[in-house]
Amino acid sequence: MSVIESIHIDGAWRKAAAGGTREILDPADATTLAVVAEGDRDDTDAAVAAARRAFDAGEWPGTPTAERAALLRRVAGLLQRDREEIARTESRDTGKTLEEGRVDVDDVTAAFRYFADLVMHESGGRVVDAGSPDVHSVVVHEPVGVCAMITPWNYPLLQASWKVAPALAAGNTFVVKPSEVTPLSTLHLVKLLAEAGLPDGVANVVTGAGDPVGARLSEHPDVDLVSFTGGLVSGTKVAQAAAPTVKKVALELGGKNPNVVFADACATEEGFDHAVDQALNAAFIHSGQVCSAGARLIVEDSVRDRFVAELAARARKIRLGRGTEEGVECGPLVSAEQLAKTEAYVASALSEGAVLRCGGERPEPGPARPATGYFYSPTVLDNCHRGMRVIREETFGPLLTVETFRTEDEAVALANDTEYGLAGGVFSADTARARRVAARLRHGTVWINDFHPYLPQAEWGGFGKSGVGRELGPHGLAEYRETKHVYENLRPAPVRWFAG
Repeated sequence: MSVIESIHIDGAWRKAAAGGTREILDPADATTLAVVAEGDRDDTDAAVAAARRAFDAGEWPGTPTAERAALLRRVAGLLQRDREEIARTESRDTGKTLEEGRVDVDDVTAAFRYFADLVMHESGGRVVDAGSPDVHSVVVHEPVGVCAMITPWNYPLLQASWKVAPALAAGNTFVVKPSEVTPLSTLHLVKLLAEAGLPDGVANVVTGAGDPVGARLSEHPDVDLVSFTGGLVSGTKVAQAAAPTVKKVALELGGKNPNVVFADACATEEGFDHAVDQALNAAFIHSGQVCSAGARLIVEDSVRDRFVAELAARARKIRLGRGTEEGVECGPLVSAEQLAKTEAYVASALSEGAVLRCGGERPEPGPARPATGYFYSPTVLDNCHRGMRVIREETFGPLLTVETFRTEDEAVALANDTEYGLAGGVFSADTARARRVAARLRHGTVWINDFHPYLPQAEWGGFGKSGVGRELGPHGLAEYRETKHVYENLRPAPVRWFAG
C-alpha cells in the first residue's frame, strides 16, 4: 500500500521530511486502511512558517468579509457533494455507523454555513461614546494570527470544522494536527478548502503523534493561539507548553456527564419509553466514544428497578458490527488500546462492588463483526457509587453506570459531584423542576428531556476540568479574534500638560 502524502504545507502535499509513516487501521477488523506520513518537529516548523508567511504577508487576513463568507459557503457545498464519500471514510476510520458519519457531514456543513452568516451580519465595530464630539472611538475585532488546531479521534471531521470554520471566518491562518488514529477525513477537508479557492499557506496540516507534532505546535513562538480537543492529561500538557509564550489557549477536555431521571418522567408509558430510549442514546451512540456521553445514569430510587431492567434488556438487543454494514446500530471501539481500557474499567467496577446487568464482554464474532475487530458489548453497571473509578473517570466506551437518589437536592449533588462539567441531562414531567435543576447544574450544556443535540449557534464547552473557552456560537468566533480599541482625536491641539 502506497504512502499518502498527508502533510500539506504552503499549498503542496508531501511526505514526512524524515520519511516516517504510520498505518491507519480499520477498527472493525484491524486491517490497514491507509499508510500516511508521520510528521515530526521539522515538518511542524515548516507548516508554522508557511502559516506565518500567509498571515503576515498574504492576502487572506485582509480579504473582505463577504469573500471569506463566500468561500465558507463553497466549502459547505463541496461537503454536501462529497457527503457519501466522507461519511464512509469517517465510518471506516473511526468505527462509527455510516448513518452517524452522514450526520457528522451535515453538522460540519451547518457549522461552515453558520460562521459564514455570522460574520456577514456583523457591524464594522462597536462605537464607544467618549463623551466628546471631538473624539471618534471604536472597538474592532481582528484575526488573532496563526492558529494551531489539535483534534481528537472520535469526531475528527466535526471537531476540525468547529475550529477551522471560525478561524477562517475571522481571517486567520492555521496548522491542524488531526489525531494520528483517525486523520483521513481531515485530509479530505483540507483538499476541499483548496478546491474552494483558499490561498496557499492559509490551511496547513501535519499528520503525526502528539509528541512531537502537538507538543511543538503548543510551544511554538510563531503560533498565536492553540485550540485543543482531547483528554485532560494531554490538555494540561498543551496548556503548560503554551504558557511560556503566553499565547491564547482554548481547551475542550471532555466530561463525565450525568443523566438525571426523575420518577415523574416515567409516570406514563410514553414518558417511560422516552426516558429509557434517551438513556440508551446518551450512553451508547458511537459506542460511548463521545465527550458528552451520558455515561452516568442517576435515576430516582422509586423507579430504578424497572428502569434499569428495561434499559439492560434493550441494550442487549443493540446490533453491533462494522459501521458500514446495513442494520448495524453500534460499531467497534476505535483501537485495541481503547478496548483494553474499557475492559479494565469494567473489571475495576466489578471488583469495587458494581453489579453487571448486561454486557461486560466482547461479543461473539459474526458476519459483520470480525473476531479481529475492537468490539465490546454495551454494558450496564448497577449499584455504582462515587468511590468507583468508573464513576470518576471518563471511560470513552460503551459503559453506563447507575446511581440512585431520593430527593432533588441529592440528585443535584450527585450530578455536580465531578471534576468535569461539560454536559448533562434532566428528565422530568414537571417543567418547573426540570428548569430549576438545570439552573443548578454546573455543566456547560444541559438538556431537558433530551440528550446530545447541539446547535452551531449555541456555545459548546464546559466548567471545571472540562476546559477553557468555548466553541460554536458568537463566542466560538471570538476565540479566534483579538479585540482592539481605536481612539481618534478629531481636533488635535496641544494639551499643555507640561508648561515648558
